[in-house]
Amino acid sequence: MTAALADVHRSLGLPVDYAQRRGLAYQPEAAISSLVTIAQADDGRAIQLTPPAAAAWTRLTGAAGDAAIELIPISGFRSVARQTEIIRGHLASGRPLEDILRLVAAPGYSEHHTGHAVDVTTPDDPPLAAGFALTPAFAWLSTHATHFGFHLSFPQDNPHGIAYEPWHWCWRP
Repeated sequence: MTAALADVHRSLGLPVDYAQRRGLAYQPEAAISSLVTIAQADDGRAIQLTPPAAAAWTRLTGAAGDAAIELIPISGFRSVARQTEIIRGHLASGRPLEDILRLVAAPGYSEHHTGHAVDVTTPDDPPLAAGFALTPAFAWLSTHATHFGFHLSFPQDNPHGIAYEPWHWCWRP
């Protein structure tokens, strides 16, 4: 961890042993200049992945479409600065840090930093909801995503102490 990231962690009140205790690896931030836009979010921001992850995503969504499954990306690359803003926002709303860290990885430890992670939904499913696990899209991803290099990062009862995220898939080269 860099000194700047350690300063961010201190400012957020994160335990020094956060990563070790959670079994999380440092996730290097992708070069912003190398990212590829795969979609636009409802708020107009670009949803971006690295070129190889974007190519794998295109192949995956093409195969899903052939099976009548529509996958909608709702989040991709997220900078360390943005991850910090998200946690600060939760803290400002009065949410306890330990609760936040069950929902959001600490800056420097989110797979979104790498440009390989994508959060998905379907047209009829609310985004970022555990109910995604009950959809045909999740069933399809569970069977086929690994063929395209994507893996479910946070299954139920994962060792990282992060809530079940059936919508969060990460491409691993």
